[in-house]
Amino acid sequence: MDSTQPKRQLPPLRIALIPVVILIVLLFLTIRTFGSDALSGASQIVLLTTAAICAALAVFVGKIPWKEIEEAMCNNILGVAVALIILLLIGALSGAWMISGIVPTLIYYGMQILHPSIFLASCCLICAVISVMTGSSWTTIATIGIALMGIGEAQGFDTGWVAGAIISGAYFGDKISPLSDTTVLASSVTDTPLFTHIRYMMITTVPSMTLALLIFFVAGLNHDATDSSQIAAYAESLKGTFDISLWLLLVPVATGVLIAKKVPSIVTLFLSAAMAGIFALIFQPHLLGEIAGGGTDAGSIFKGLFVTFYGSTQIETGNAALDSLVATRGMGGMMNTVWLIICAMCFGGAMTASGMLESLTSFFLRFMKRRVSLVASTVVSGLTLNICTADQYISIILNGNMFKDIYRKKGFESRLLSRTTEDAVTVTSVLVPWNSCGMTQATILGVPTLVYLPYCFFNLISPLMSIIVAIIGYKITQHHEEETQNLPVS
Repeated sequence: MDSTQPKRQLPPLRIALIPVVILIVLLFLTIRTFGSDALSGASQIVLLTTAAICAALAVFVGKIPWKEIEEAMCNNILGVAVALIILLLIGALSGAWMISGIVPTLIYYGMQILHPSIFLASCCLICAVISVMTGSSWTTIATIGIALMGIGEAQGFDTGWVAGAIISGAYFGDKISPLSDTTVLASSVTDTPLFTHIRYMMITTVPSMTLALLIFFVAGLNHDATDSSQIAAYAESLKGTFDISLWLLLVPVATGVLIAKKVPSIVTLFLSAAMAGIFALIFQPHLLGEIAGGGTDAGSIFKGLFVTFYGSTQIETGNAALDSLVATRGMGGMMNTVWLIICAMCFGGAMTASGMLESLTSFFLRFMKRRVSLVASTVVSGLTLNICTADQYISIILNGNMFKDIYRKKGFESRLLSRTTEDAVTVTSVLVPWNSCGMTQATILGVPTLVYLPYCFFNLISPLMSIIVAIIGYKITQHHEEETQNLPVS
């Protein structure tokens, strides 16, 4: 909105809360009705409905011209345009990394360390590596997680411990992977460059994961072996389907170098996908032909490569769990997330133009005196939104939008907000029984949420670590010259 225009009076808090309360109620009903399919369209309709309610209140109660609301929506969507491109590239990259054999190679060699005495720690590490490579905790848990559950039960481990190790590792990767839609979403909503966000998260994520691994290592030290045949069968199926080679690991190494060199996200992801595509042509031409329909000629291989980038693929391995693991969705698989973000930006634009978002943030600002209270409030807000909205995507969007101006006015960098939001929202969504993540993982693993919850050490430690680092103040800077701009009197 034009800053030269006289500032309108903010709507009362009771009015500003109406769209938020309606959003929470409708999302609760949607999740109850559609379950894990809520993101396929129902949640998007809820966001557009609440955006319409917010706009109606702004036009008829706040006397705000519709043109201003429309412009705010368009500006919001424009602001996440780069994130939408990144999401599409992530879809292409995840498909190429899988079909080229990069992810299967990592799984194959990772399984070689699965000795029962260190099973829980190894389980956590394997899920972490796969989740980092794929960017999806759901895919990791629904595939390799199921296999690990069977292995753990065969070796006599309590299901809560095994599920906790799987979920801890999977959500570690989901949190820090540049392929993760939640990572991209948290960075884009808070206007933080993707790799800046990821690097800054390491300060809280690495200590949290280290503590979790230490607990899993100690817990599994005295456990005796009972069966390792499932591990061998799983590895054999991988090797029989893909051309497993250490040369394939050159792609993730090169990608890591690009990230370390701070190459722009879009360029890094495009180059990584292109390299994976080349390696797929070299190492897995038979799979590309299978994807194209069974042909072995150059035209079929070319078609299979392009389908890998943009579409869904299904490779027959002879192992049901592996079939699910190596299935990819490509760029098309990202469309639900893209759709969700666009609808959320419409809601955010309506809330911004109406002044309702500023009214809510002004209320919160009164209770945030210093760094620790600001971070702690963000953590509590994220947890509360996870419980109330039952969806991590909505919680990330709302948390980021609610606190973005507060952090800016207080003089804190946007990366602090993006990190705190991920520490509070992404990793705790799976701990809420009625959250879409909690419901899904409990169903997939066959372990009730409240049974595995005490053993998800990474997920439990991360929000606390965020507050602890805020208390210490490590690498948290504040620009005091901005702190006094337009702050309400507490």
